[in-house]
Amino acid sequence: MSTSLKLKGQSALVTGANSGIGKGVALALAKEGANVVINYVTHPEAAQEVVKEIEDLGGNAIAIMADVSKEDEVQHMFQEMFAHFGTIDILVNNAGLQKDSPFKDMSLADWQLVLNINLTGQFLCAREAVREFIRRGLVPERSKALGKIICMSSVHEVIPWGGHVNYATSKGGVMMLMKSMAQELAPQKIRVNSIGPGAIQTPINRPAWDTPEALNSLLTLIPYNRIGQPEDIGNLAVWLASDDSDYITGTTVFMDGGMTLYPGFSTNG
Repeated sequence: MSTSLKLKGQSALVTGANSGIGKGVALALAKEGANVVINYVTHPEAAQEVVKEIEDLGGNAIAIMADVSKEDEVQHMFQEMFAHFGTIDILVNNAGLQKDSPFKDMSLADWQLVLNINLTGQFLCAREAVREFIRRGLVPERSKALGKIICMSSVHEVIPWGGHVNYATSKGGVMMLMKSMAQELAPQKIRVNSIGPGAIQTPINRPAWDTPEALNSLLTLIPYNRIGQPEDIGNLAVWLASDDSDYITGTTVFMDGGMTLYPGFSTNG
């Protein structure tokens, strides 16, 4: 556990937290004193392993299964969280997936699945969190803000991505969902921001980094010349959830080693 405990006494829900970026964020929040709900939809054993890691650090965590694209499951998850931890202070809308194909071959089912999880799922979870923030009211000894929402976006909210049209569209939608929520909710002291990861070494993109050839090809897109790690994103999530960033809302913080600098243009394009 951290000695500073920037999130002491706060309760956080991280969706899709049984692996990859979600797991990295959940561990980072717990190390700063937050009680953490590990949401998952498959691999319950992996979710329980994250809970155990947090408990071994001296933290508090529970795992709750819910498909974030289903309204009733989301509402049940929040009720289960409130029964266990009392309320919610921090939501990290992380759950997401890819179903890639050339555009002409993309099925409606694959389009809808990605939009339902990556975008509608963020709406459903954020709406429940906001309802609870407003019901509970400000608790100034815990946080200057009424509540904090962190949307997991991607560099592909600004970089088009052929072959991944459904995914890139969902992340462009996340950007505008985040900004519109932030604008509407700021007067109520609810902060809403996004993290835009670049290439992070997680199972979702294993083919991009699991051979030296693939990794070298990937690094041509990253000026900083290293692949990101889940703990990089976790550290940023802690900062965005803490009072250290209290004057920040409606912003995407890209954490990408410079991928959004369009490195192909570094030698005149």
